[in-house]
Amino acid sequence: MPPLRGTIVVMVLRHLLMFCLMGVVGWCTAEDPAFSDAALEEHAQALRLRLPEHSVLVQRPFVVITDVDEATRPRALRTVRWAADLLEKDFFPKPPDGIYDAWLFKDAESYTRTVTHLTGKPPISPYGFCVSATKSIYLNFATGGGTLIHEMTHAYMHGNFPACPAWFNEGLASLFEAVEEKDGHLRGRPNWRLPGLQQALKAKKAPDFTTLMVMTPGRFYGDDSGANYGVARYLCYHLQERGLLIPFYRAFLANQPDDKTGLKSLIQVLGSDDLTTFRTEWEAATMKLELP
Repeated sequence: MPPLRGTIVVMVLRHLLMFCLMGVVGWCTAEDPAFSDAALEEHAQALRLRLPEHSVLVQRPFVVITDVDEATRPRALRTVRWAADLLEKDFFPKPPDGIYDAWLFKDAESYTRTVTHLTGKPPISPYGFCVSATKSIYLNFATGGGTLIHEMTHAYMHGNFPACPAWFNEGLASLFEAVEEKDGHLRGRPNWRLPGLQQALKAKKAPDFTTLMVMTPGRFYGDDSGANYGVARYLCYHLQERGLLIPFYRAFLANQPDDKTGLKSLIQVLGSDDLTTFRTEWEAATMKLELP
């Protein structure tokens, strides 16, 4: 092969390898045209015409619709921007699967009244919820920004990992209900779910990891949902504290065609299939945690 042709072939192969690696990891910076400035502004303007009594503001990749006062509005927008940037940095290379309307209500009365008017039903939670089918997040912002980040996580998950099982979808989202930034990354902190989980562990009523991971949505959200949420959140918390949460998520995403539950990916990142010992270590660490 002539030297020049050989050099060209090598360069092409290098570029192909680079793109393949990007595809395997899934992290890509190309902008989705559906979230261009023009597309977001067009969507926002249509909402302004429909909702003159609300402020409608673009905060990529969301459009925020709110009736909070002018003093609170900058904090709400900063929370959306801050959380979106850090969620995208570590977990979600792609935006949600469409422009989500993030409704941030000033208080419980406004939240309940407007959600009931918009959906025909009262809110399913006093704090907030996400409806992927209508690309909507509804939030009583008076309860704080933690629920907002929880619901934003659901929107991103639906666009990046639509086959994600309920346990990890809720575990990761609830991890960010109480959150801080450390070294440029989101880090969950112990929160209100801890006492209930510790009580369930003492009573031997918390599901083991294998049982949790194979739960259908109906079972996860059923009568024992408190314990299920607790185990899911604090498994994510424990992985975070060991520096394994992001590697687990990326392994699970890559392995998903052959790992529907996350169990194989958990064993992979732990480097061991001894889940009995891991469970014992996790329970001991969880029982030592305290609320800030």
